[in-house]
Amino acid sequence: MTASVSSTTVSRTAVSRTSVSNTAVSSTGVAPLEIAGRSFSSRLILGTGKYPDYETMAAAHAASGTQMVTVALRRVNLEKLGQGSMIDHVPADRYLLLPNTAGCYTADDAIRTARLARELGGWDWVKLEVIGDPETLFPDNVELLKATEVLVKEDFVVLPYTNDDPVICKKLADLGAAAVMPLGAPIGSGMGIRNRANLKIIIEQANVPVIVDAGVGTASDAAIAMELGADGVLMNTAIAGAQDPVRMALAMKLGVEAGWLAANAGRIPRKLYASASSPVDGLIE
Repeated sequence: MTASVSSTTVSRTAVSRTSVSNTAVSSTGVAPLEIAGRSFSSRLILGTGKYPDYETMAAAHAASGTQMVTVALRRVNLEKLGQGSMIDHVPADRYLLLPNTAGCYTADDAIRTARLARELGGWDWVKLEVIGDPETLFPDNVELLKATEVLVKEDFVVLPYTNDDPVICKKLADLGAAAVMPLGAPIGSGMGIRNRANLKIIIEQANVPVIVDAGVGTASDAAIAMELGADGVLMNTAIAGAQDPVRMALAMKLGVEAGWLAANAGRIPRKLYASASSPVDGLIE
């Protein structure tokens, strides 16, 4: 579970958005996501909160095909590992557990939480969250930058959640973040991708993977994020809060795959007027 690659050494995913001829692909035709020297066949990352029970959560994880699952450390008693803890339903031989610092409002709190995860669980990967407003759950980017700088220097693989600000995303990458995770919309809102233009700029400028985090409501939102060129999508409420979480998890899996394939297939240009799909020459009189 611990990472052997420092986040300061990571580079942009090797997968081209226009060509996958030299890249290994899964049975779905989707190339793997590479972060900090690790390869993931799934580009979908899931959370663990808000499910009706642990069994439904585990079934949804399985249906989604995800290989990375994030958990809020401040909501889990790490001293009860192996005793029916929620983490016990996220087997380490199947998923990379990605601890997150949800509920932290200062850089110091987030840093302390990440260090605790390393001490108790040996986890060097962290989804870094530093919240600035309890109502909107928008991040405090000043504190986020501080925490990123410290944790990168301590050889954590840092994946910071931030807003859709190209400047902040670039600063986070420059500090050594292994990926940047801009929101699509406020956490848990289900509003979908609200600012496509900013996300497109972030994706075009990034030299690390871009994971759209938060705001996805349904499979088409995930597909849109991937069609914009995102490297992956992280979600929780859209699946956990669905009437049928397991079926929605499968839908999200297919949405992410369809969006990636479409983005790399080269869509036709948009035209104002119709264009016949069949040639008009040689028609029978």
